Amino acid sequence: MTPSSRRDFLRVTVGAAAAAGALPAFPAHGARKPNLLFLWTDEQRPDTIAVYGNRRIQAPNLSKLASESMVFRNAYDTQPVCTPARSSILTGLWPHQNGCTQNNVALAENVPTLPKLMGDADYRTGYFGKWHLGDEVFAQHGFEEWRSIEDGYWKYYREGRDANARSSYSDWLRVLNYTPDTSRGDFSRDFASRLPIEHCKPSYLGQEACDFLRRHRDEPFILHVNYLEPHMPFWGPLNDLHKLEDIQFPPNFEDPLEENEPMSYRFRAKKYAGMYDERFDLAAAAGWRRLIANYWGLVSQIDRSVGGILTTLEELGLAEDTIVVFTSDHGDMMGSHHLVEKGYMYQEAMRVPLLIRAPGQGRKQQIVEGHVSQIDLVPTLLDLMGGKANATLPGKSLVPLMKGETQATEPVFVEWNAPAEMPEGPNPEGAKRDTAKTAGPSSRAVIMPDGWKLVLHDKDQHQLYNLEKDSGETKNMYGERESREVVTRLSGEIQRWQERVGDTLRIGEGAVTMS
Repeated sequence: MTPSSRRDFLRVTVGAAAAAGALPAFPAHGARKPNLLFLWTDEQRPDTIAVYGNRRIQAPNLSKLASESMVFRNAYDTQPVCTPARSSILTGLWPHQNGCTQNNVALAENVPTLPKLMGDADYRTGYFGKWHLGDEVFAQHGFEEWRSIEDGYWKYYREGRDANARSSYSDWLRVLNYTPDTSRGDFSRDFASRLPIEHCKPSYLGQEACDFLRRHRDEPFILHVNYLEPHMPFWGPLNDLHKLEDIQFPPNFEDPLEENEPMSYRFRAKKYAGMYDERFDLAAAAGWRRLIANYWGLVSQIDRSVGGILTTLEELGLAEDTIVVFTSDHGDMMGSHHLVEKGYMYQEAMRVPLLIRAPGQGRKQQIVEGHVSQIDLVPTLLDLMGGKANATLPGKSLVPLMKGETQATEPVFVEWNAPAEMPEGPNPEGAKRDTAKTAGPSSRAVIMPDGWKLVLHDKDQHQLYNLEKDSGETKNMYGERESREVVTRLSGEIQRWQERVGDTLRIGEGAVTMS
């Protein structure tokens, strides 16, 4: 795509509303410093919210937030698995730059997150929920207040940490007179998923977040609330909220993975062709319907918690001074290509919902169709909050795009770093699937503004899709002779990106050789 055609593409897909004068400019920062409420989930596909196409799922509070927000329809994570994706959201660095290239790697103590990058002592800061970046239950990285919900990561604590320390949620359940179900004296994810809704993790986080807002209503704040749901074990009190007959399979549910798709993906598809666990028989359509219905129920559970937090924000008179972000660390296949979970370079695992409601936006929904990356979140938030721009960050602020200013649309990149050694899962049910979930090659992908997507693997079949014509990625065009020019062009994009961001992985050599 030439520079001029790229500018034309921007005007059509990203800046259509701006061209019509629909996007207001943000006002200069006033006397009150803007707050940040950053709400995020674990393993949530975009199509679990009405604005992304699913009008059957019950998530009215997320739909209301979307109606008042900048909606990024094509937002991508940096690596479709928990720890690496989270590391980028919090630091603005690629996983290969901050060292968190696989699950259960601790974020180095000298790598700053947003509170440190802001460098403003006026801000009260809190991190509530799943962390998955090391030392799970201990306050760290510039967050003053800490509410933890996960007890299973104790084996990954740094030396000197108390391995017997419990999560805040575990302490809360004890106060409610629940009896721990593990030999260590804490509560498993499976136990928590079977509690009444008012005692599940989303309700606990909502209660704690509202308390934080009340206590700091007169001070600028940065509050991150991170839900475990709709992550496995795919079980909760709203399992039956959605009727099984209302469940729609993804359009590419029946798409088989042909021989030219990565072997590691085909292996995992065969693995999921039977019992996923004792609750879901994925050899039958009924098992998939049950799994998806439960997944939707977990999204609805999050929605209720988010609704309570946003209502409290309004009641305290804080909404007009608060930036609200809603996103997820990565998606989930949830039936696409008959696959489940994350760790794939398919759209369903790489794309995430992204809503940003900013002061001065006028509570109007604006749709951004162009591709953006979560690597841009930290620069964007620094820009919106009046923080100092950080030239060392590889991403860019999305604020000019949100204002409707014309700028070139850039390719989006996603990486996958295969662990040299399989990490043990944080709990029994996770450990059973960990090897299949994280196995496979290291990969680098580029998604171009014109809809072409190339995935290069170091030890497996490469992939090429035309997302404009084949959004479900049902036809891998990599080996076709007529794709030679596209592969050459996109391989060059990946190589230049790797040079810019210091990525030394040798990948895709010989990628332009066609049969």
